[in-house]
Amino acid sequence: MTENKLILSKPSKQTFCTIQLTGSKSESNRALILNALSSGKVEVRNLSSADDTVTLDGILRNLATGKTSETSETPVVNIGPAGTAMRFLTAYFAVTGQEVIITGTERMKQRPIGILVDALRTLGAEIEYVEKEGYPPLKFQSNFQQATKQVDIKGNISSQFITALLLVAASLPQGLDLNIVGDLTSRPYVEMTLAMLEEAGVSHKWDGNTISIPPQPFKDSAITIEPDWSAASYWYAIAALSDESSITLPFLKENSLQGDSRISSIMESFGIVTKFTETGLELTKNCNELQGRFFDLKDCPDLAQTVIVVSAALGHNATFTGLETLKIKETDRVAALQNELAKIGIVLREDNELYHLDCSNLHFPDKITIRTYEDHRMAMAFAPLALKINQLEIEEPEVVGKSYPSFWEDLKKAGFEI
Repeated sequence: MTENKLILSKPSKQTFCTIQLTGSKSESNRALILNALSSGKVEVRNLSSADDTVTLDGILRNLATGKTSETSETPVVNIGPAGTAMRFLTAYFAVTGQEVIITGTERMKQRPIGILVDALRTLGAEIEYVEKEGYPPLKFQSNFQQATKQVDIKGNISSQFITALLLVAASLPQGLDLNIVGDLTSRPYVEMTLAMLEEAGVSHKWDGNTISIPPQPFKDSAITIEPDWSAASYWYAIAALSDESSITLPFLKENSLQGDSRISSIMESFGIVTKFTETGLELTKNCNELQGRFFDLKDCPDLAQTVIVVSAALGHNATFTGLETLKIKETDRVAALQNELAKIGIVLREDNELYHLDCSNLHFPDKITIRTYEDHRMAMAFAPLALKINQLEIEEPEVVGKSYPSFWEDLKKAGFEI
């Protein structure tokens, strides 16, 4: 990654703008797998422009035409830093009988995938670890024979493992009975997956802790991707840190499949009012009075950095839980938050599964530099601090391409100077 830096400022502390967000990365990546499994019967519209989606789309297109890297006897697929692609393609390769090696960046090789591999092996897949046990790269054999339809998987790990299994379930000869052990983290993402499967003609039954999907064909259908609520969260943060704000985000739905739509209710605690219209939503700052002091983000961990930074910048001594999966993301997001918040005097203290903000020493230097740790959400969660700091320097600003490529250009539309 290049050593680019970006200096951000916001002379006016008022924000009035209309921003058209890219399609949801989460929905897009699920839809691409459904399109591939259905041999094109499931059409995808309004695909995200995020790097991860572009990567996954390109890989699936290349596979369909037989174009892969031939650097070894076995074709090699390199997904780079795309975590969703790694999880979804692991299940896809395992059950579609493709002999291939999947790999990624050095950070990707540090992100555990053993739980998903174990589940797929239980089903009958032959998967080998090329380097370190429990981690990518992975090598798949072509002779998949389903051994059982019963699989147990822990509910408190990445919901992408569960989603990966559900996406391929209808294509299995025996289908799948997936038993979720313990509490389910990020439940809305699982519900999103099941709702999209329904759109593609795949039915399911969810009884207690078991999700059952029988073998069945996909129907001719079209899935239209909603704009990305994760991207919307940064505009909520900008509204909250502005003195006055009115921001319009077209085409977002009140009854969204995306778990991150919870940002609208979370940000009520920071005085932000969400109004849904026929064309999308409008968010305005109603008051400066802070309310909620406890936030459970178990169902929406991708909002954690945004909400924690807003709380810190407003001097709001809040407590957070549901952050368990943050340590195995693009970086250790808890450690990254602790490091960067310390630059404005904030302490994020870990107490078992609770995280407490201590804002007693909050201060805003004239200029600070934010490290991004090759994590797109670090860059975008901290960018709104330009409303409080005269010169906010962001390292590796290109990381936003992973989920929101037009982020910096959209900030210019809102009056930020770069």
